[in-house]
Amino acid sequence: MGTTRTEQRNDKASGLDERSPEDVLHLLHEAQIEAAASVGRATDSIAQASLLAAATLSAGGRLAYAAAGSSGLMALADALELPGTYGIAPDRIVILLAGGVASLSRLAGVYEDDTSQAAKDIAEADLQTGDCLIAISASGTTPYALAAIEEAKRRGLKVISIANNPDVPLFEQADVSITLQTPPEMVAGSTRMGAGTAQKIALNLMSTLMAVRLGHVHDGYMVNLTADNIKLRERAARIVSAISACDIGDAVKLLEASGGSVKSAILLAAGAPNAEKASEILESNQQRLRPALSELKGSLGSR
Repeated sequence: MGTTRTEQRNDKASGLDERSPEDVLHLLHEAQIEAAASVGRATDSIAQASLLAAATLSAGGRLAYAAAGSSGLMALADALELPGTYGIAPDRIVILLAGGVASLSRLAGVYEDDTSQAAKDIAEADLQTGDCLIAISASGTTPYALAAIEEAKRRGLKVISIANNPDVPLFEQADVSITLQTPPEMVAGSTRMGAGTAQKIALNLMSTLMAVRLGHVHDGYMVNLTADNIKLRERAARIVSAISACDIGDAVKLLEASGGSVKSAILLAAGAPNAEKASEILESNQQRLRPALSELKGSLGSR
């Protein structure tokens, strides 16, 4: 069996341990830049995956992430931030990690080889037709991720696969395949480095475009954020103030009147008579603020 790209040693690493700290860091940094560049060659497939994920959530389905080891950490980082940043209901996001919570204190081990656990995790999450699985594996051969895909397809899920090697088993049943062809690692096989960096960027791009498509981003502002702490409440007020061209004090009052909804507060500032009407307009526009504002302005102008 040939050595996959993610297991090869980068030729530039020859004599790495004999170099100065500055030289080592320079080489490591350059390798990270090369890894990040690999994402740019996968934007078409990332866009397809994003549209699939957005369609899943729009239709009431759930988005599930399945991965092991470092790939699991990348999945975890992306998935956990979706509810707070974009207001996606937590019960719409499912995180399946090889080894479960125990893997967070010990990533190495047999967890990633446990195919029976993968099928069990899918079943316990009650994933089914209408849901979408995002499977991530640097090698593209991780048994846990492959078994998760197998069970997901058996249950009628759509599948998005992300790997750092081309033409791997992870892609065989995928509806959308994202190949991130990162260079061989400076520390051979240490995919927490280049491969992990590319995965993190790809996931960030995919979920951010998904949020844009769902109407949760307006002119670069996260208008569907969950403002559940002081910092985020202040951010919400700044967003309302910026989009509505009102002062912060008025923005705070509008947020109070809207029950904390940034989108509704903006519609109130634009002339919606009350929070109930603002919510109604948003609902009729699939929670998209721009067409909701257009509808509101049109209705006000016709009076």
